[in-house]
Amino acid sequence: MDLYLQVSLEASKRLTQAYSTSFSSGIKTLDKEFHEAIYAVYGFVRLADEIVDTFYDSDQANLLARFRQDTYLAIEEKISLNPILHSFQWAVNTFHMERELIDAFLYSMEMDLTDRDYDEPTYKKYIYGSAEVVGLMCLRVFCAGDLAEYDRLKSDACALGSAFQKINFLRDVKSDFEDRGRVYFPGIDYESFTELQKKEIEADIQLDFDAGLRGIENLPPKAKKGVLLAYEYYIRLFEKIKQVPVERLKSERIRVPDWEKLMIYLRV
Repeated sequence: MDLYLQVSLEASKRLTQAYSTSFSSGIKTLDKEFHEAIYAVYGFVRLADEIVDTFYDSDQANLLARFRQDTYLAIEEKISLNPILHSFQWAVNTFHMERELIDAFLYSMEMDLTDRDYDEPTYKKYIYGSAEVVGLMCLRVFCAGDLAEYDRLKSDACALGSAFQKINFLRDVKSDFEDRGRVYFPGIDYESFTELQKKEIEADIQLDFDAGLRGIENLPPKAKKGVLLAYEYYIRLFEKIKQVPVERLKSERIRVPDWEKLMIYLRV
């Protein structure tokens, strides 16, 4: 491996560690052969997410358009002077990640710049692009070229990503609405969000979790522990969210404290 790629992969690793201790802990439980590629995927996703959720004083649409162009050039030319994109193109080209996955992800990021209310089709499209395809990129890495295994696990991987994203929507419902003017759940008015609507969303999440767990059980052994750790963390967050009323979700961000995260990490 050349020095520039090593430096680029280290940059993606450091970015991941800075932004998400939970995700970093999960990566550590994967087999070492997966670490660099998963860090590369996370780094790419995080940069795009920063553009749409943080850089409000800049021309976000222009930044995202340039990011899209730079991403595809990096993949095509197999090099980028942006170390995060250089590590990502390496992962894409090494593990044969489909262009469609990247297209869908970037489209969902574009939706965050314009869409504020979602109907059922756009809600599903957003979740697919923002969460499910990230799971599929990781699955490409875990299956390491085994196309039959990838095809067999795709549906359950999508369900798990969907569950994670929907829980994020519930956890962040306050900040999404108050800071960004977004309500992701279709048919939900933030001001009149009811307990019945919350329970319906939770039932939908549980169906996704059931399918996702089935997929985890069939993952390659080298990948299973890391994905199971993420599942256990989100299950615990889900349990806490189910226990609180809507009004509390609208007043505070429910979280799993660090000591509980440590207990989950030690248990898995």
